[in-house]
Amino acid sequence: MQLTVCESTTMSEAEVMEAPRASGFLESSCGAGNSAASLDDVYVANESSEEESTGEREEEVGASNEVTSSTRTTEVSAERALNTQTVNVQRPNSLSVPSAAEPGLWTSQGDAEVKLRIEDSGLAAEPPLTVNQMFTRAVERFGNYTALGWKEGDQQKTLTYKEYYQACRTAAKSFLKLGLQRYHGVGILGFNSAEWFIADIGAILAGGFAVGIYTTNSPETCQYVVENCKANIIVVENHKQLQKILQFEDKLPHLKAIVQYKDALKEKRPNLYTWAEFMELGRDEPDAPLDAIISSQKPNQCCTLIYTSGTTGLSKGVMLSHDNLTWTALSTGHHVRLTDADQAQEVVVSYLPLSHIAAQMVDIWVTMRVGGATYFAQPDALKGTLVNTLKEVRPTAFMGVPRVWEKMQESMKSVGAKSSTVRRKVAAWAKDVGLHTNLTKMNQNGAGRTPISYHIAKKLVFKKVRKALGLDRCYRCYTGAAPITKDTLEFFLSLDIPLYELYGMSESTGPHTISLPDAFRLTSCGVELPGCKTKLHKPDKEGNGEICFWGRHVFMGYLNMPENTEQALDAEGWLHSGDLGKHDQNGFLFITGRIKELIITAGGENVPPVPIEDKVKEAVPLISNAMLIGDKRKFLSMLLTVKCQVNPDSGEPQDELSADAVEFCRKLGSNATRVSDIAGGRDRAINAAIQEGINRVNENATSNAQRIQKWIVLDRDFSIGGGELGPTMKLKRPVVVKMYKEQIENFYKELPTPTTPDNPLPPK
Repeated sequence: MQLTVCESTTMSEAEVMEAPRASGFLESSCGAGNSAASLDDVYVANESSEEESTGEREEEVGASNEVTSSTRTTEVSAERALNTQTVNVQRPNSLSVPSAAEPGLWTSQGDAEVKLRIEDSGLAAEPPLTVNQMFTRAVERFGNYTALGWKEGDQQKTLTYKEYYQACRTAAKSFLKLGLQRYHGVGILGFNSAEWFIADIGAILAGGFAVGIYTTNSPETCQYVVENCKANIIVVENHKQLQKILQFEDKLPHLKAIVQYKDALKEKRPNLYTWAEFMELGRDEPDAPLDAIISSQKPNQCCTLIYTSGTTGLSKGVMLSHDNLTWTALSTGHHVRLTDADQAQEVVVSYLPLSHIAAQMVDIWVTMRVGGATYFAQPDALKGTLVNTLKEVRPTAFMGVPRVWEKMQESMKSVGAKSSTVRRKVAAWAKDVGLHTNLTKMNQNGAGRTPISYHIAKKLVFKKVRKALGLDRCYRCYTGAAPITKDTLEFFLSLDIPLYELYGMSESTGPHTISLPDAFRLTSCGVELPGCKTKLHKPDKEGNGEICFWGRHVFMGYLNMPENTEQALDAEGWLHSGDLGKHDQNGFLFITGRIKELIITAGGENVPPVPIEDKVKEAVPLISNAMLIGDKRKFLSMLLTVKCQVNPDSGEPQDELSADAVEFCRKLGSNATRVSDIAGGRDRAINAAIQEGINRVNENATSNAQRIQKWIVLDRDFSIGGGELGPTMKLKRPVVVKMYKEQIENFYKELPTPTTPDNPLPPK
């Protein structure tokens, strides 16, 4: 699935459609209420947001094999013939600056236009749409269907598509009344809610940029984003988030107003509004000024900024056009075979940070495209209440970052350990049957007969597990935004819950590849979306090359960063992901590392750290995080953390071991219950088990240079609050190196050779 070609793709000079004037046929207005779904607690996970790569490390990529729908067959044979050539060439020069006369494929200016990558046939030939056009089409088809749902106390609240659209128009008029200027930002800082969606789309309709801000950002980081996008208005969730903005409010020359969408204001300030006050501003405003702005919008103009998490440096504002959002939503829904609401309505739960494109694409845009319903989880979803929302809503599709799936796995193992002997034996038998059956299906691309034992196991175990998780009608379970271990994938596969990996990045408007039930391999991120192309740049002898993307999902450029944009896009317009990957013999894409993370040892050996780290975590289930060290060093070493409990309020790792970690220790004869019992080599039994696991990993190393020589267990797990992880749960390697400099240096200290009669020191 990996591909190789470097020939430029020819595109039609298709004209960009102008958005027609909004009809204004929706008269009923509504004020959306607060979002919260009160439920209780099953597992805990740190707040995470993708990033940047939906499948995402901050990125992800795909392969060919486009999927046919009942109404259209997308041709791929010619494309595949093109993509299967192996070309090893130098990376083309960066894109030249497009002339002012005709838009180029990229820009770094927020008010500029780009040339859309429209093809002559297939899904990439679909006419481009603005956000307003896509939304009004959804209203025309699904106007009375539920669009958004949330809980206020014990009461369920909903908005239909008609009400949703009218609320977005009202918000847009309110933004204009507050002074929102064209191509200026509306920052949104808070947990997922109807207000978040309405503010986002309202900002776009009013001609501004919708700008999600991570709730975990420090005040300084918030200030950078707000300044960079020249935000005129900032929408915050509550008093806590408001305080971040007030710290630097006087340093924002473009800021005109702040809106708080949840809880009562604790203080009255000039230009500070409640959500109700904000919506009232635009309630009676005339439609004509807004309609004029909507009519002037084009699909090839920027409407949304996604700020990268900054794991490798300064955060960048990824400019996404109307067409990026609307076309990617179309292609994604087509690829994963979602059904339109008039056939069977899709249902999703919104809980992952909307500042990340993965959550936006799933929760807002793809769902809108098919008329689906989005229900909002509680703000403490990732602290334990998510599973209760799932059980109430019973989604038809669900996306989880690896940490969510891992926490589910840990919780289920903990519950299973307390079951009776008979139940444990039945569960073990069912899981063996489930894993064998699903691996067979996987290898046969979904074909083949299922054994009777599988049907028995499904009735006795699998259905009950799905119901307990709220996934009883969910047959599209996805994982993305960061690497997931094979152990977790196999655990859920054994329970008849295949996790389909996504891969993409903010710069590809989210997904580039997605696994499918009949196109699925463990640890592969699947095949590319219809209308998209993949090539591998400069593949090595094992087929590993840099993954590059082509398609209408490729971003416009980084706001006010032409140099960074040129580094991301080559002269032919291919987006270089920075990820290393390869295809297997069947064309499935596998991510094998990241170029910037590549370790080059003192001996010149190139070592991708992620596969080795994953193998260590798989070999020693006690390990939570592993970070390989060895750049410019004589040998490889590793920092390890162990699984522990997490503070449900702060998300910070605690000293107490997690339940499955304690169970692991007991099986080894260790009485450890705390991280401090293990860290620094304090527990001999655990030390021996870790070393044994690392030995097994070393035995399968491709060379001596890829063997781990030394390691240490740190005294606390990595976390967002601790600074080791970014908001999308990606490891901040440079930060970790600085934080644990002393431990790393100890790995490489030269120990003096003892002087003995049999071993004299050599003369100096």
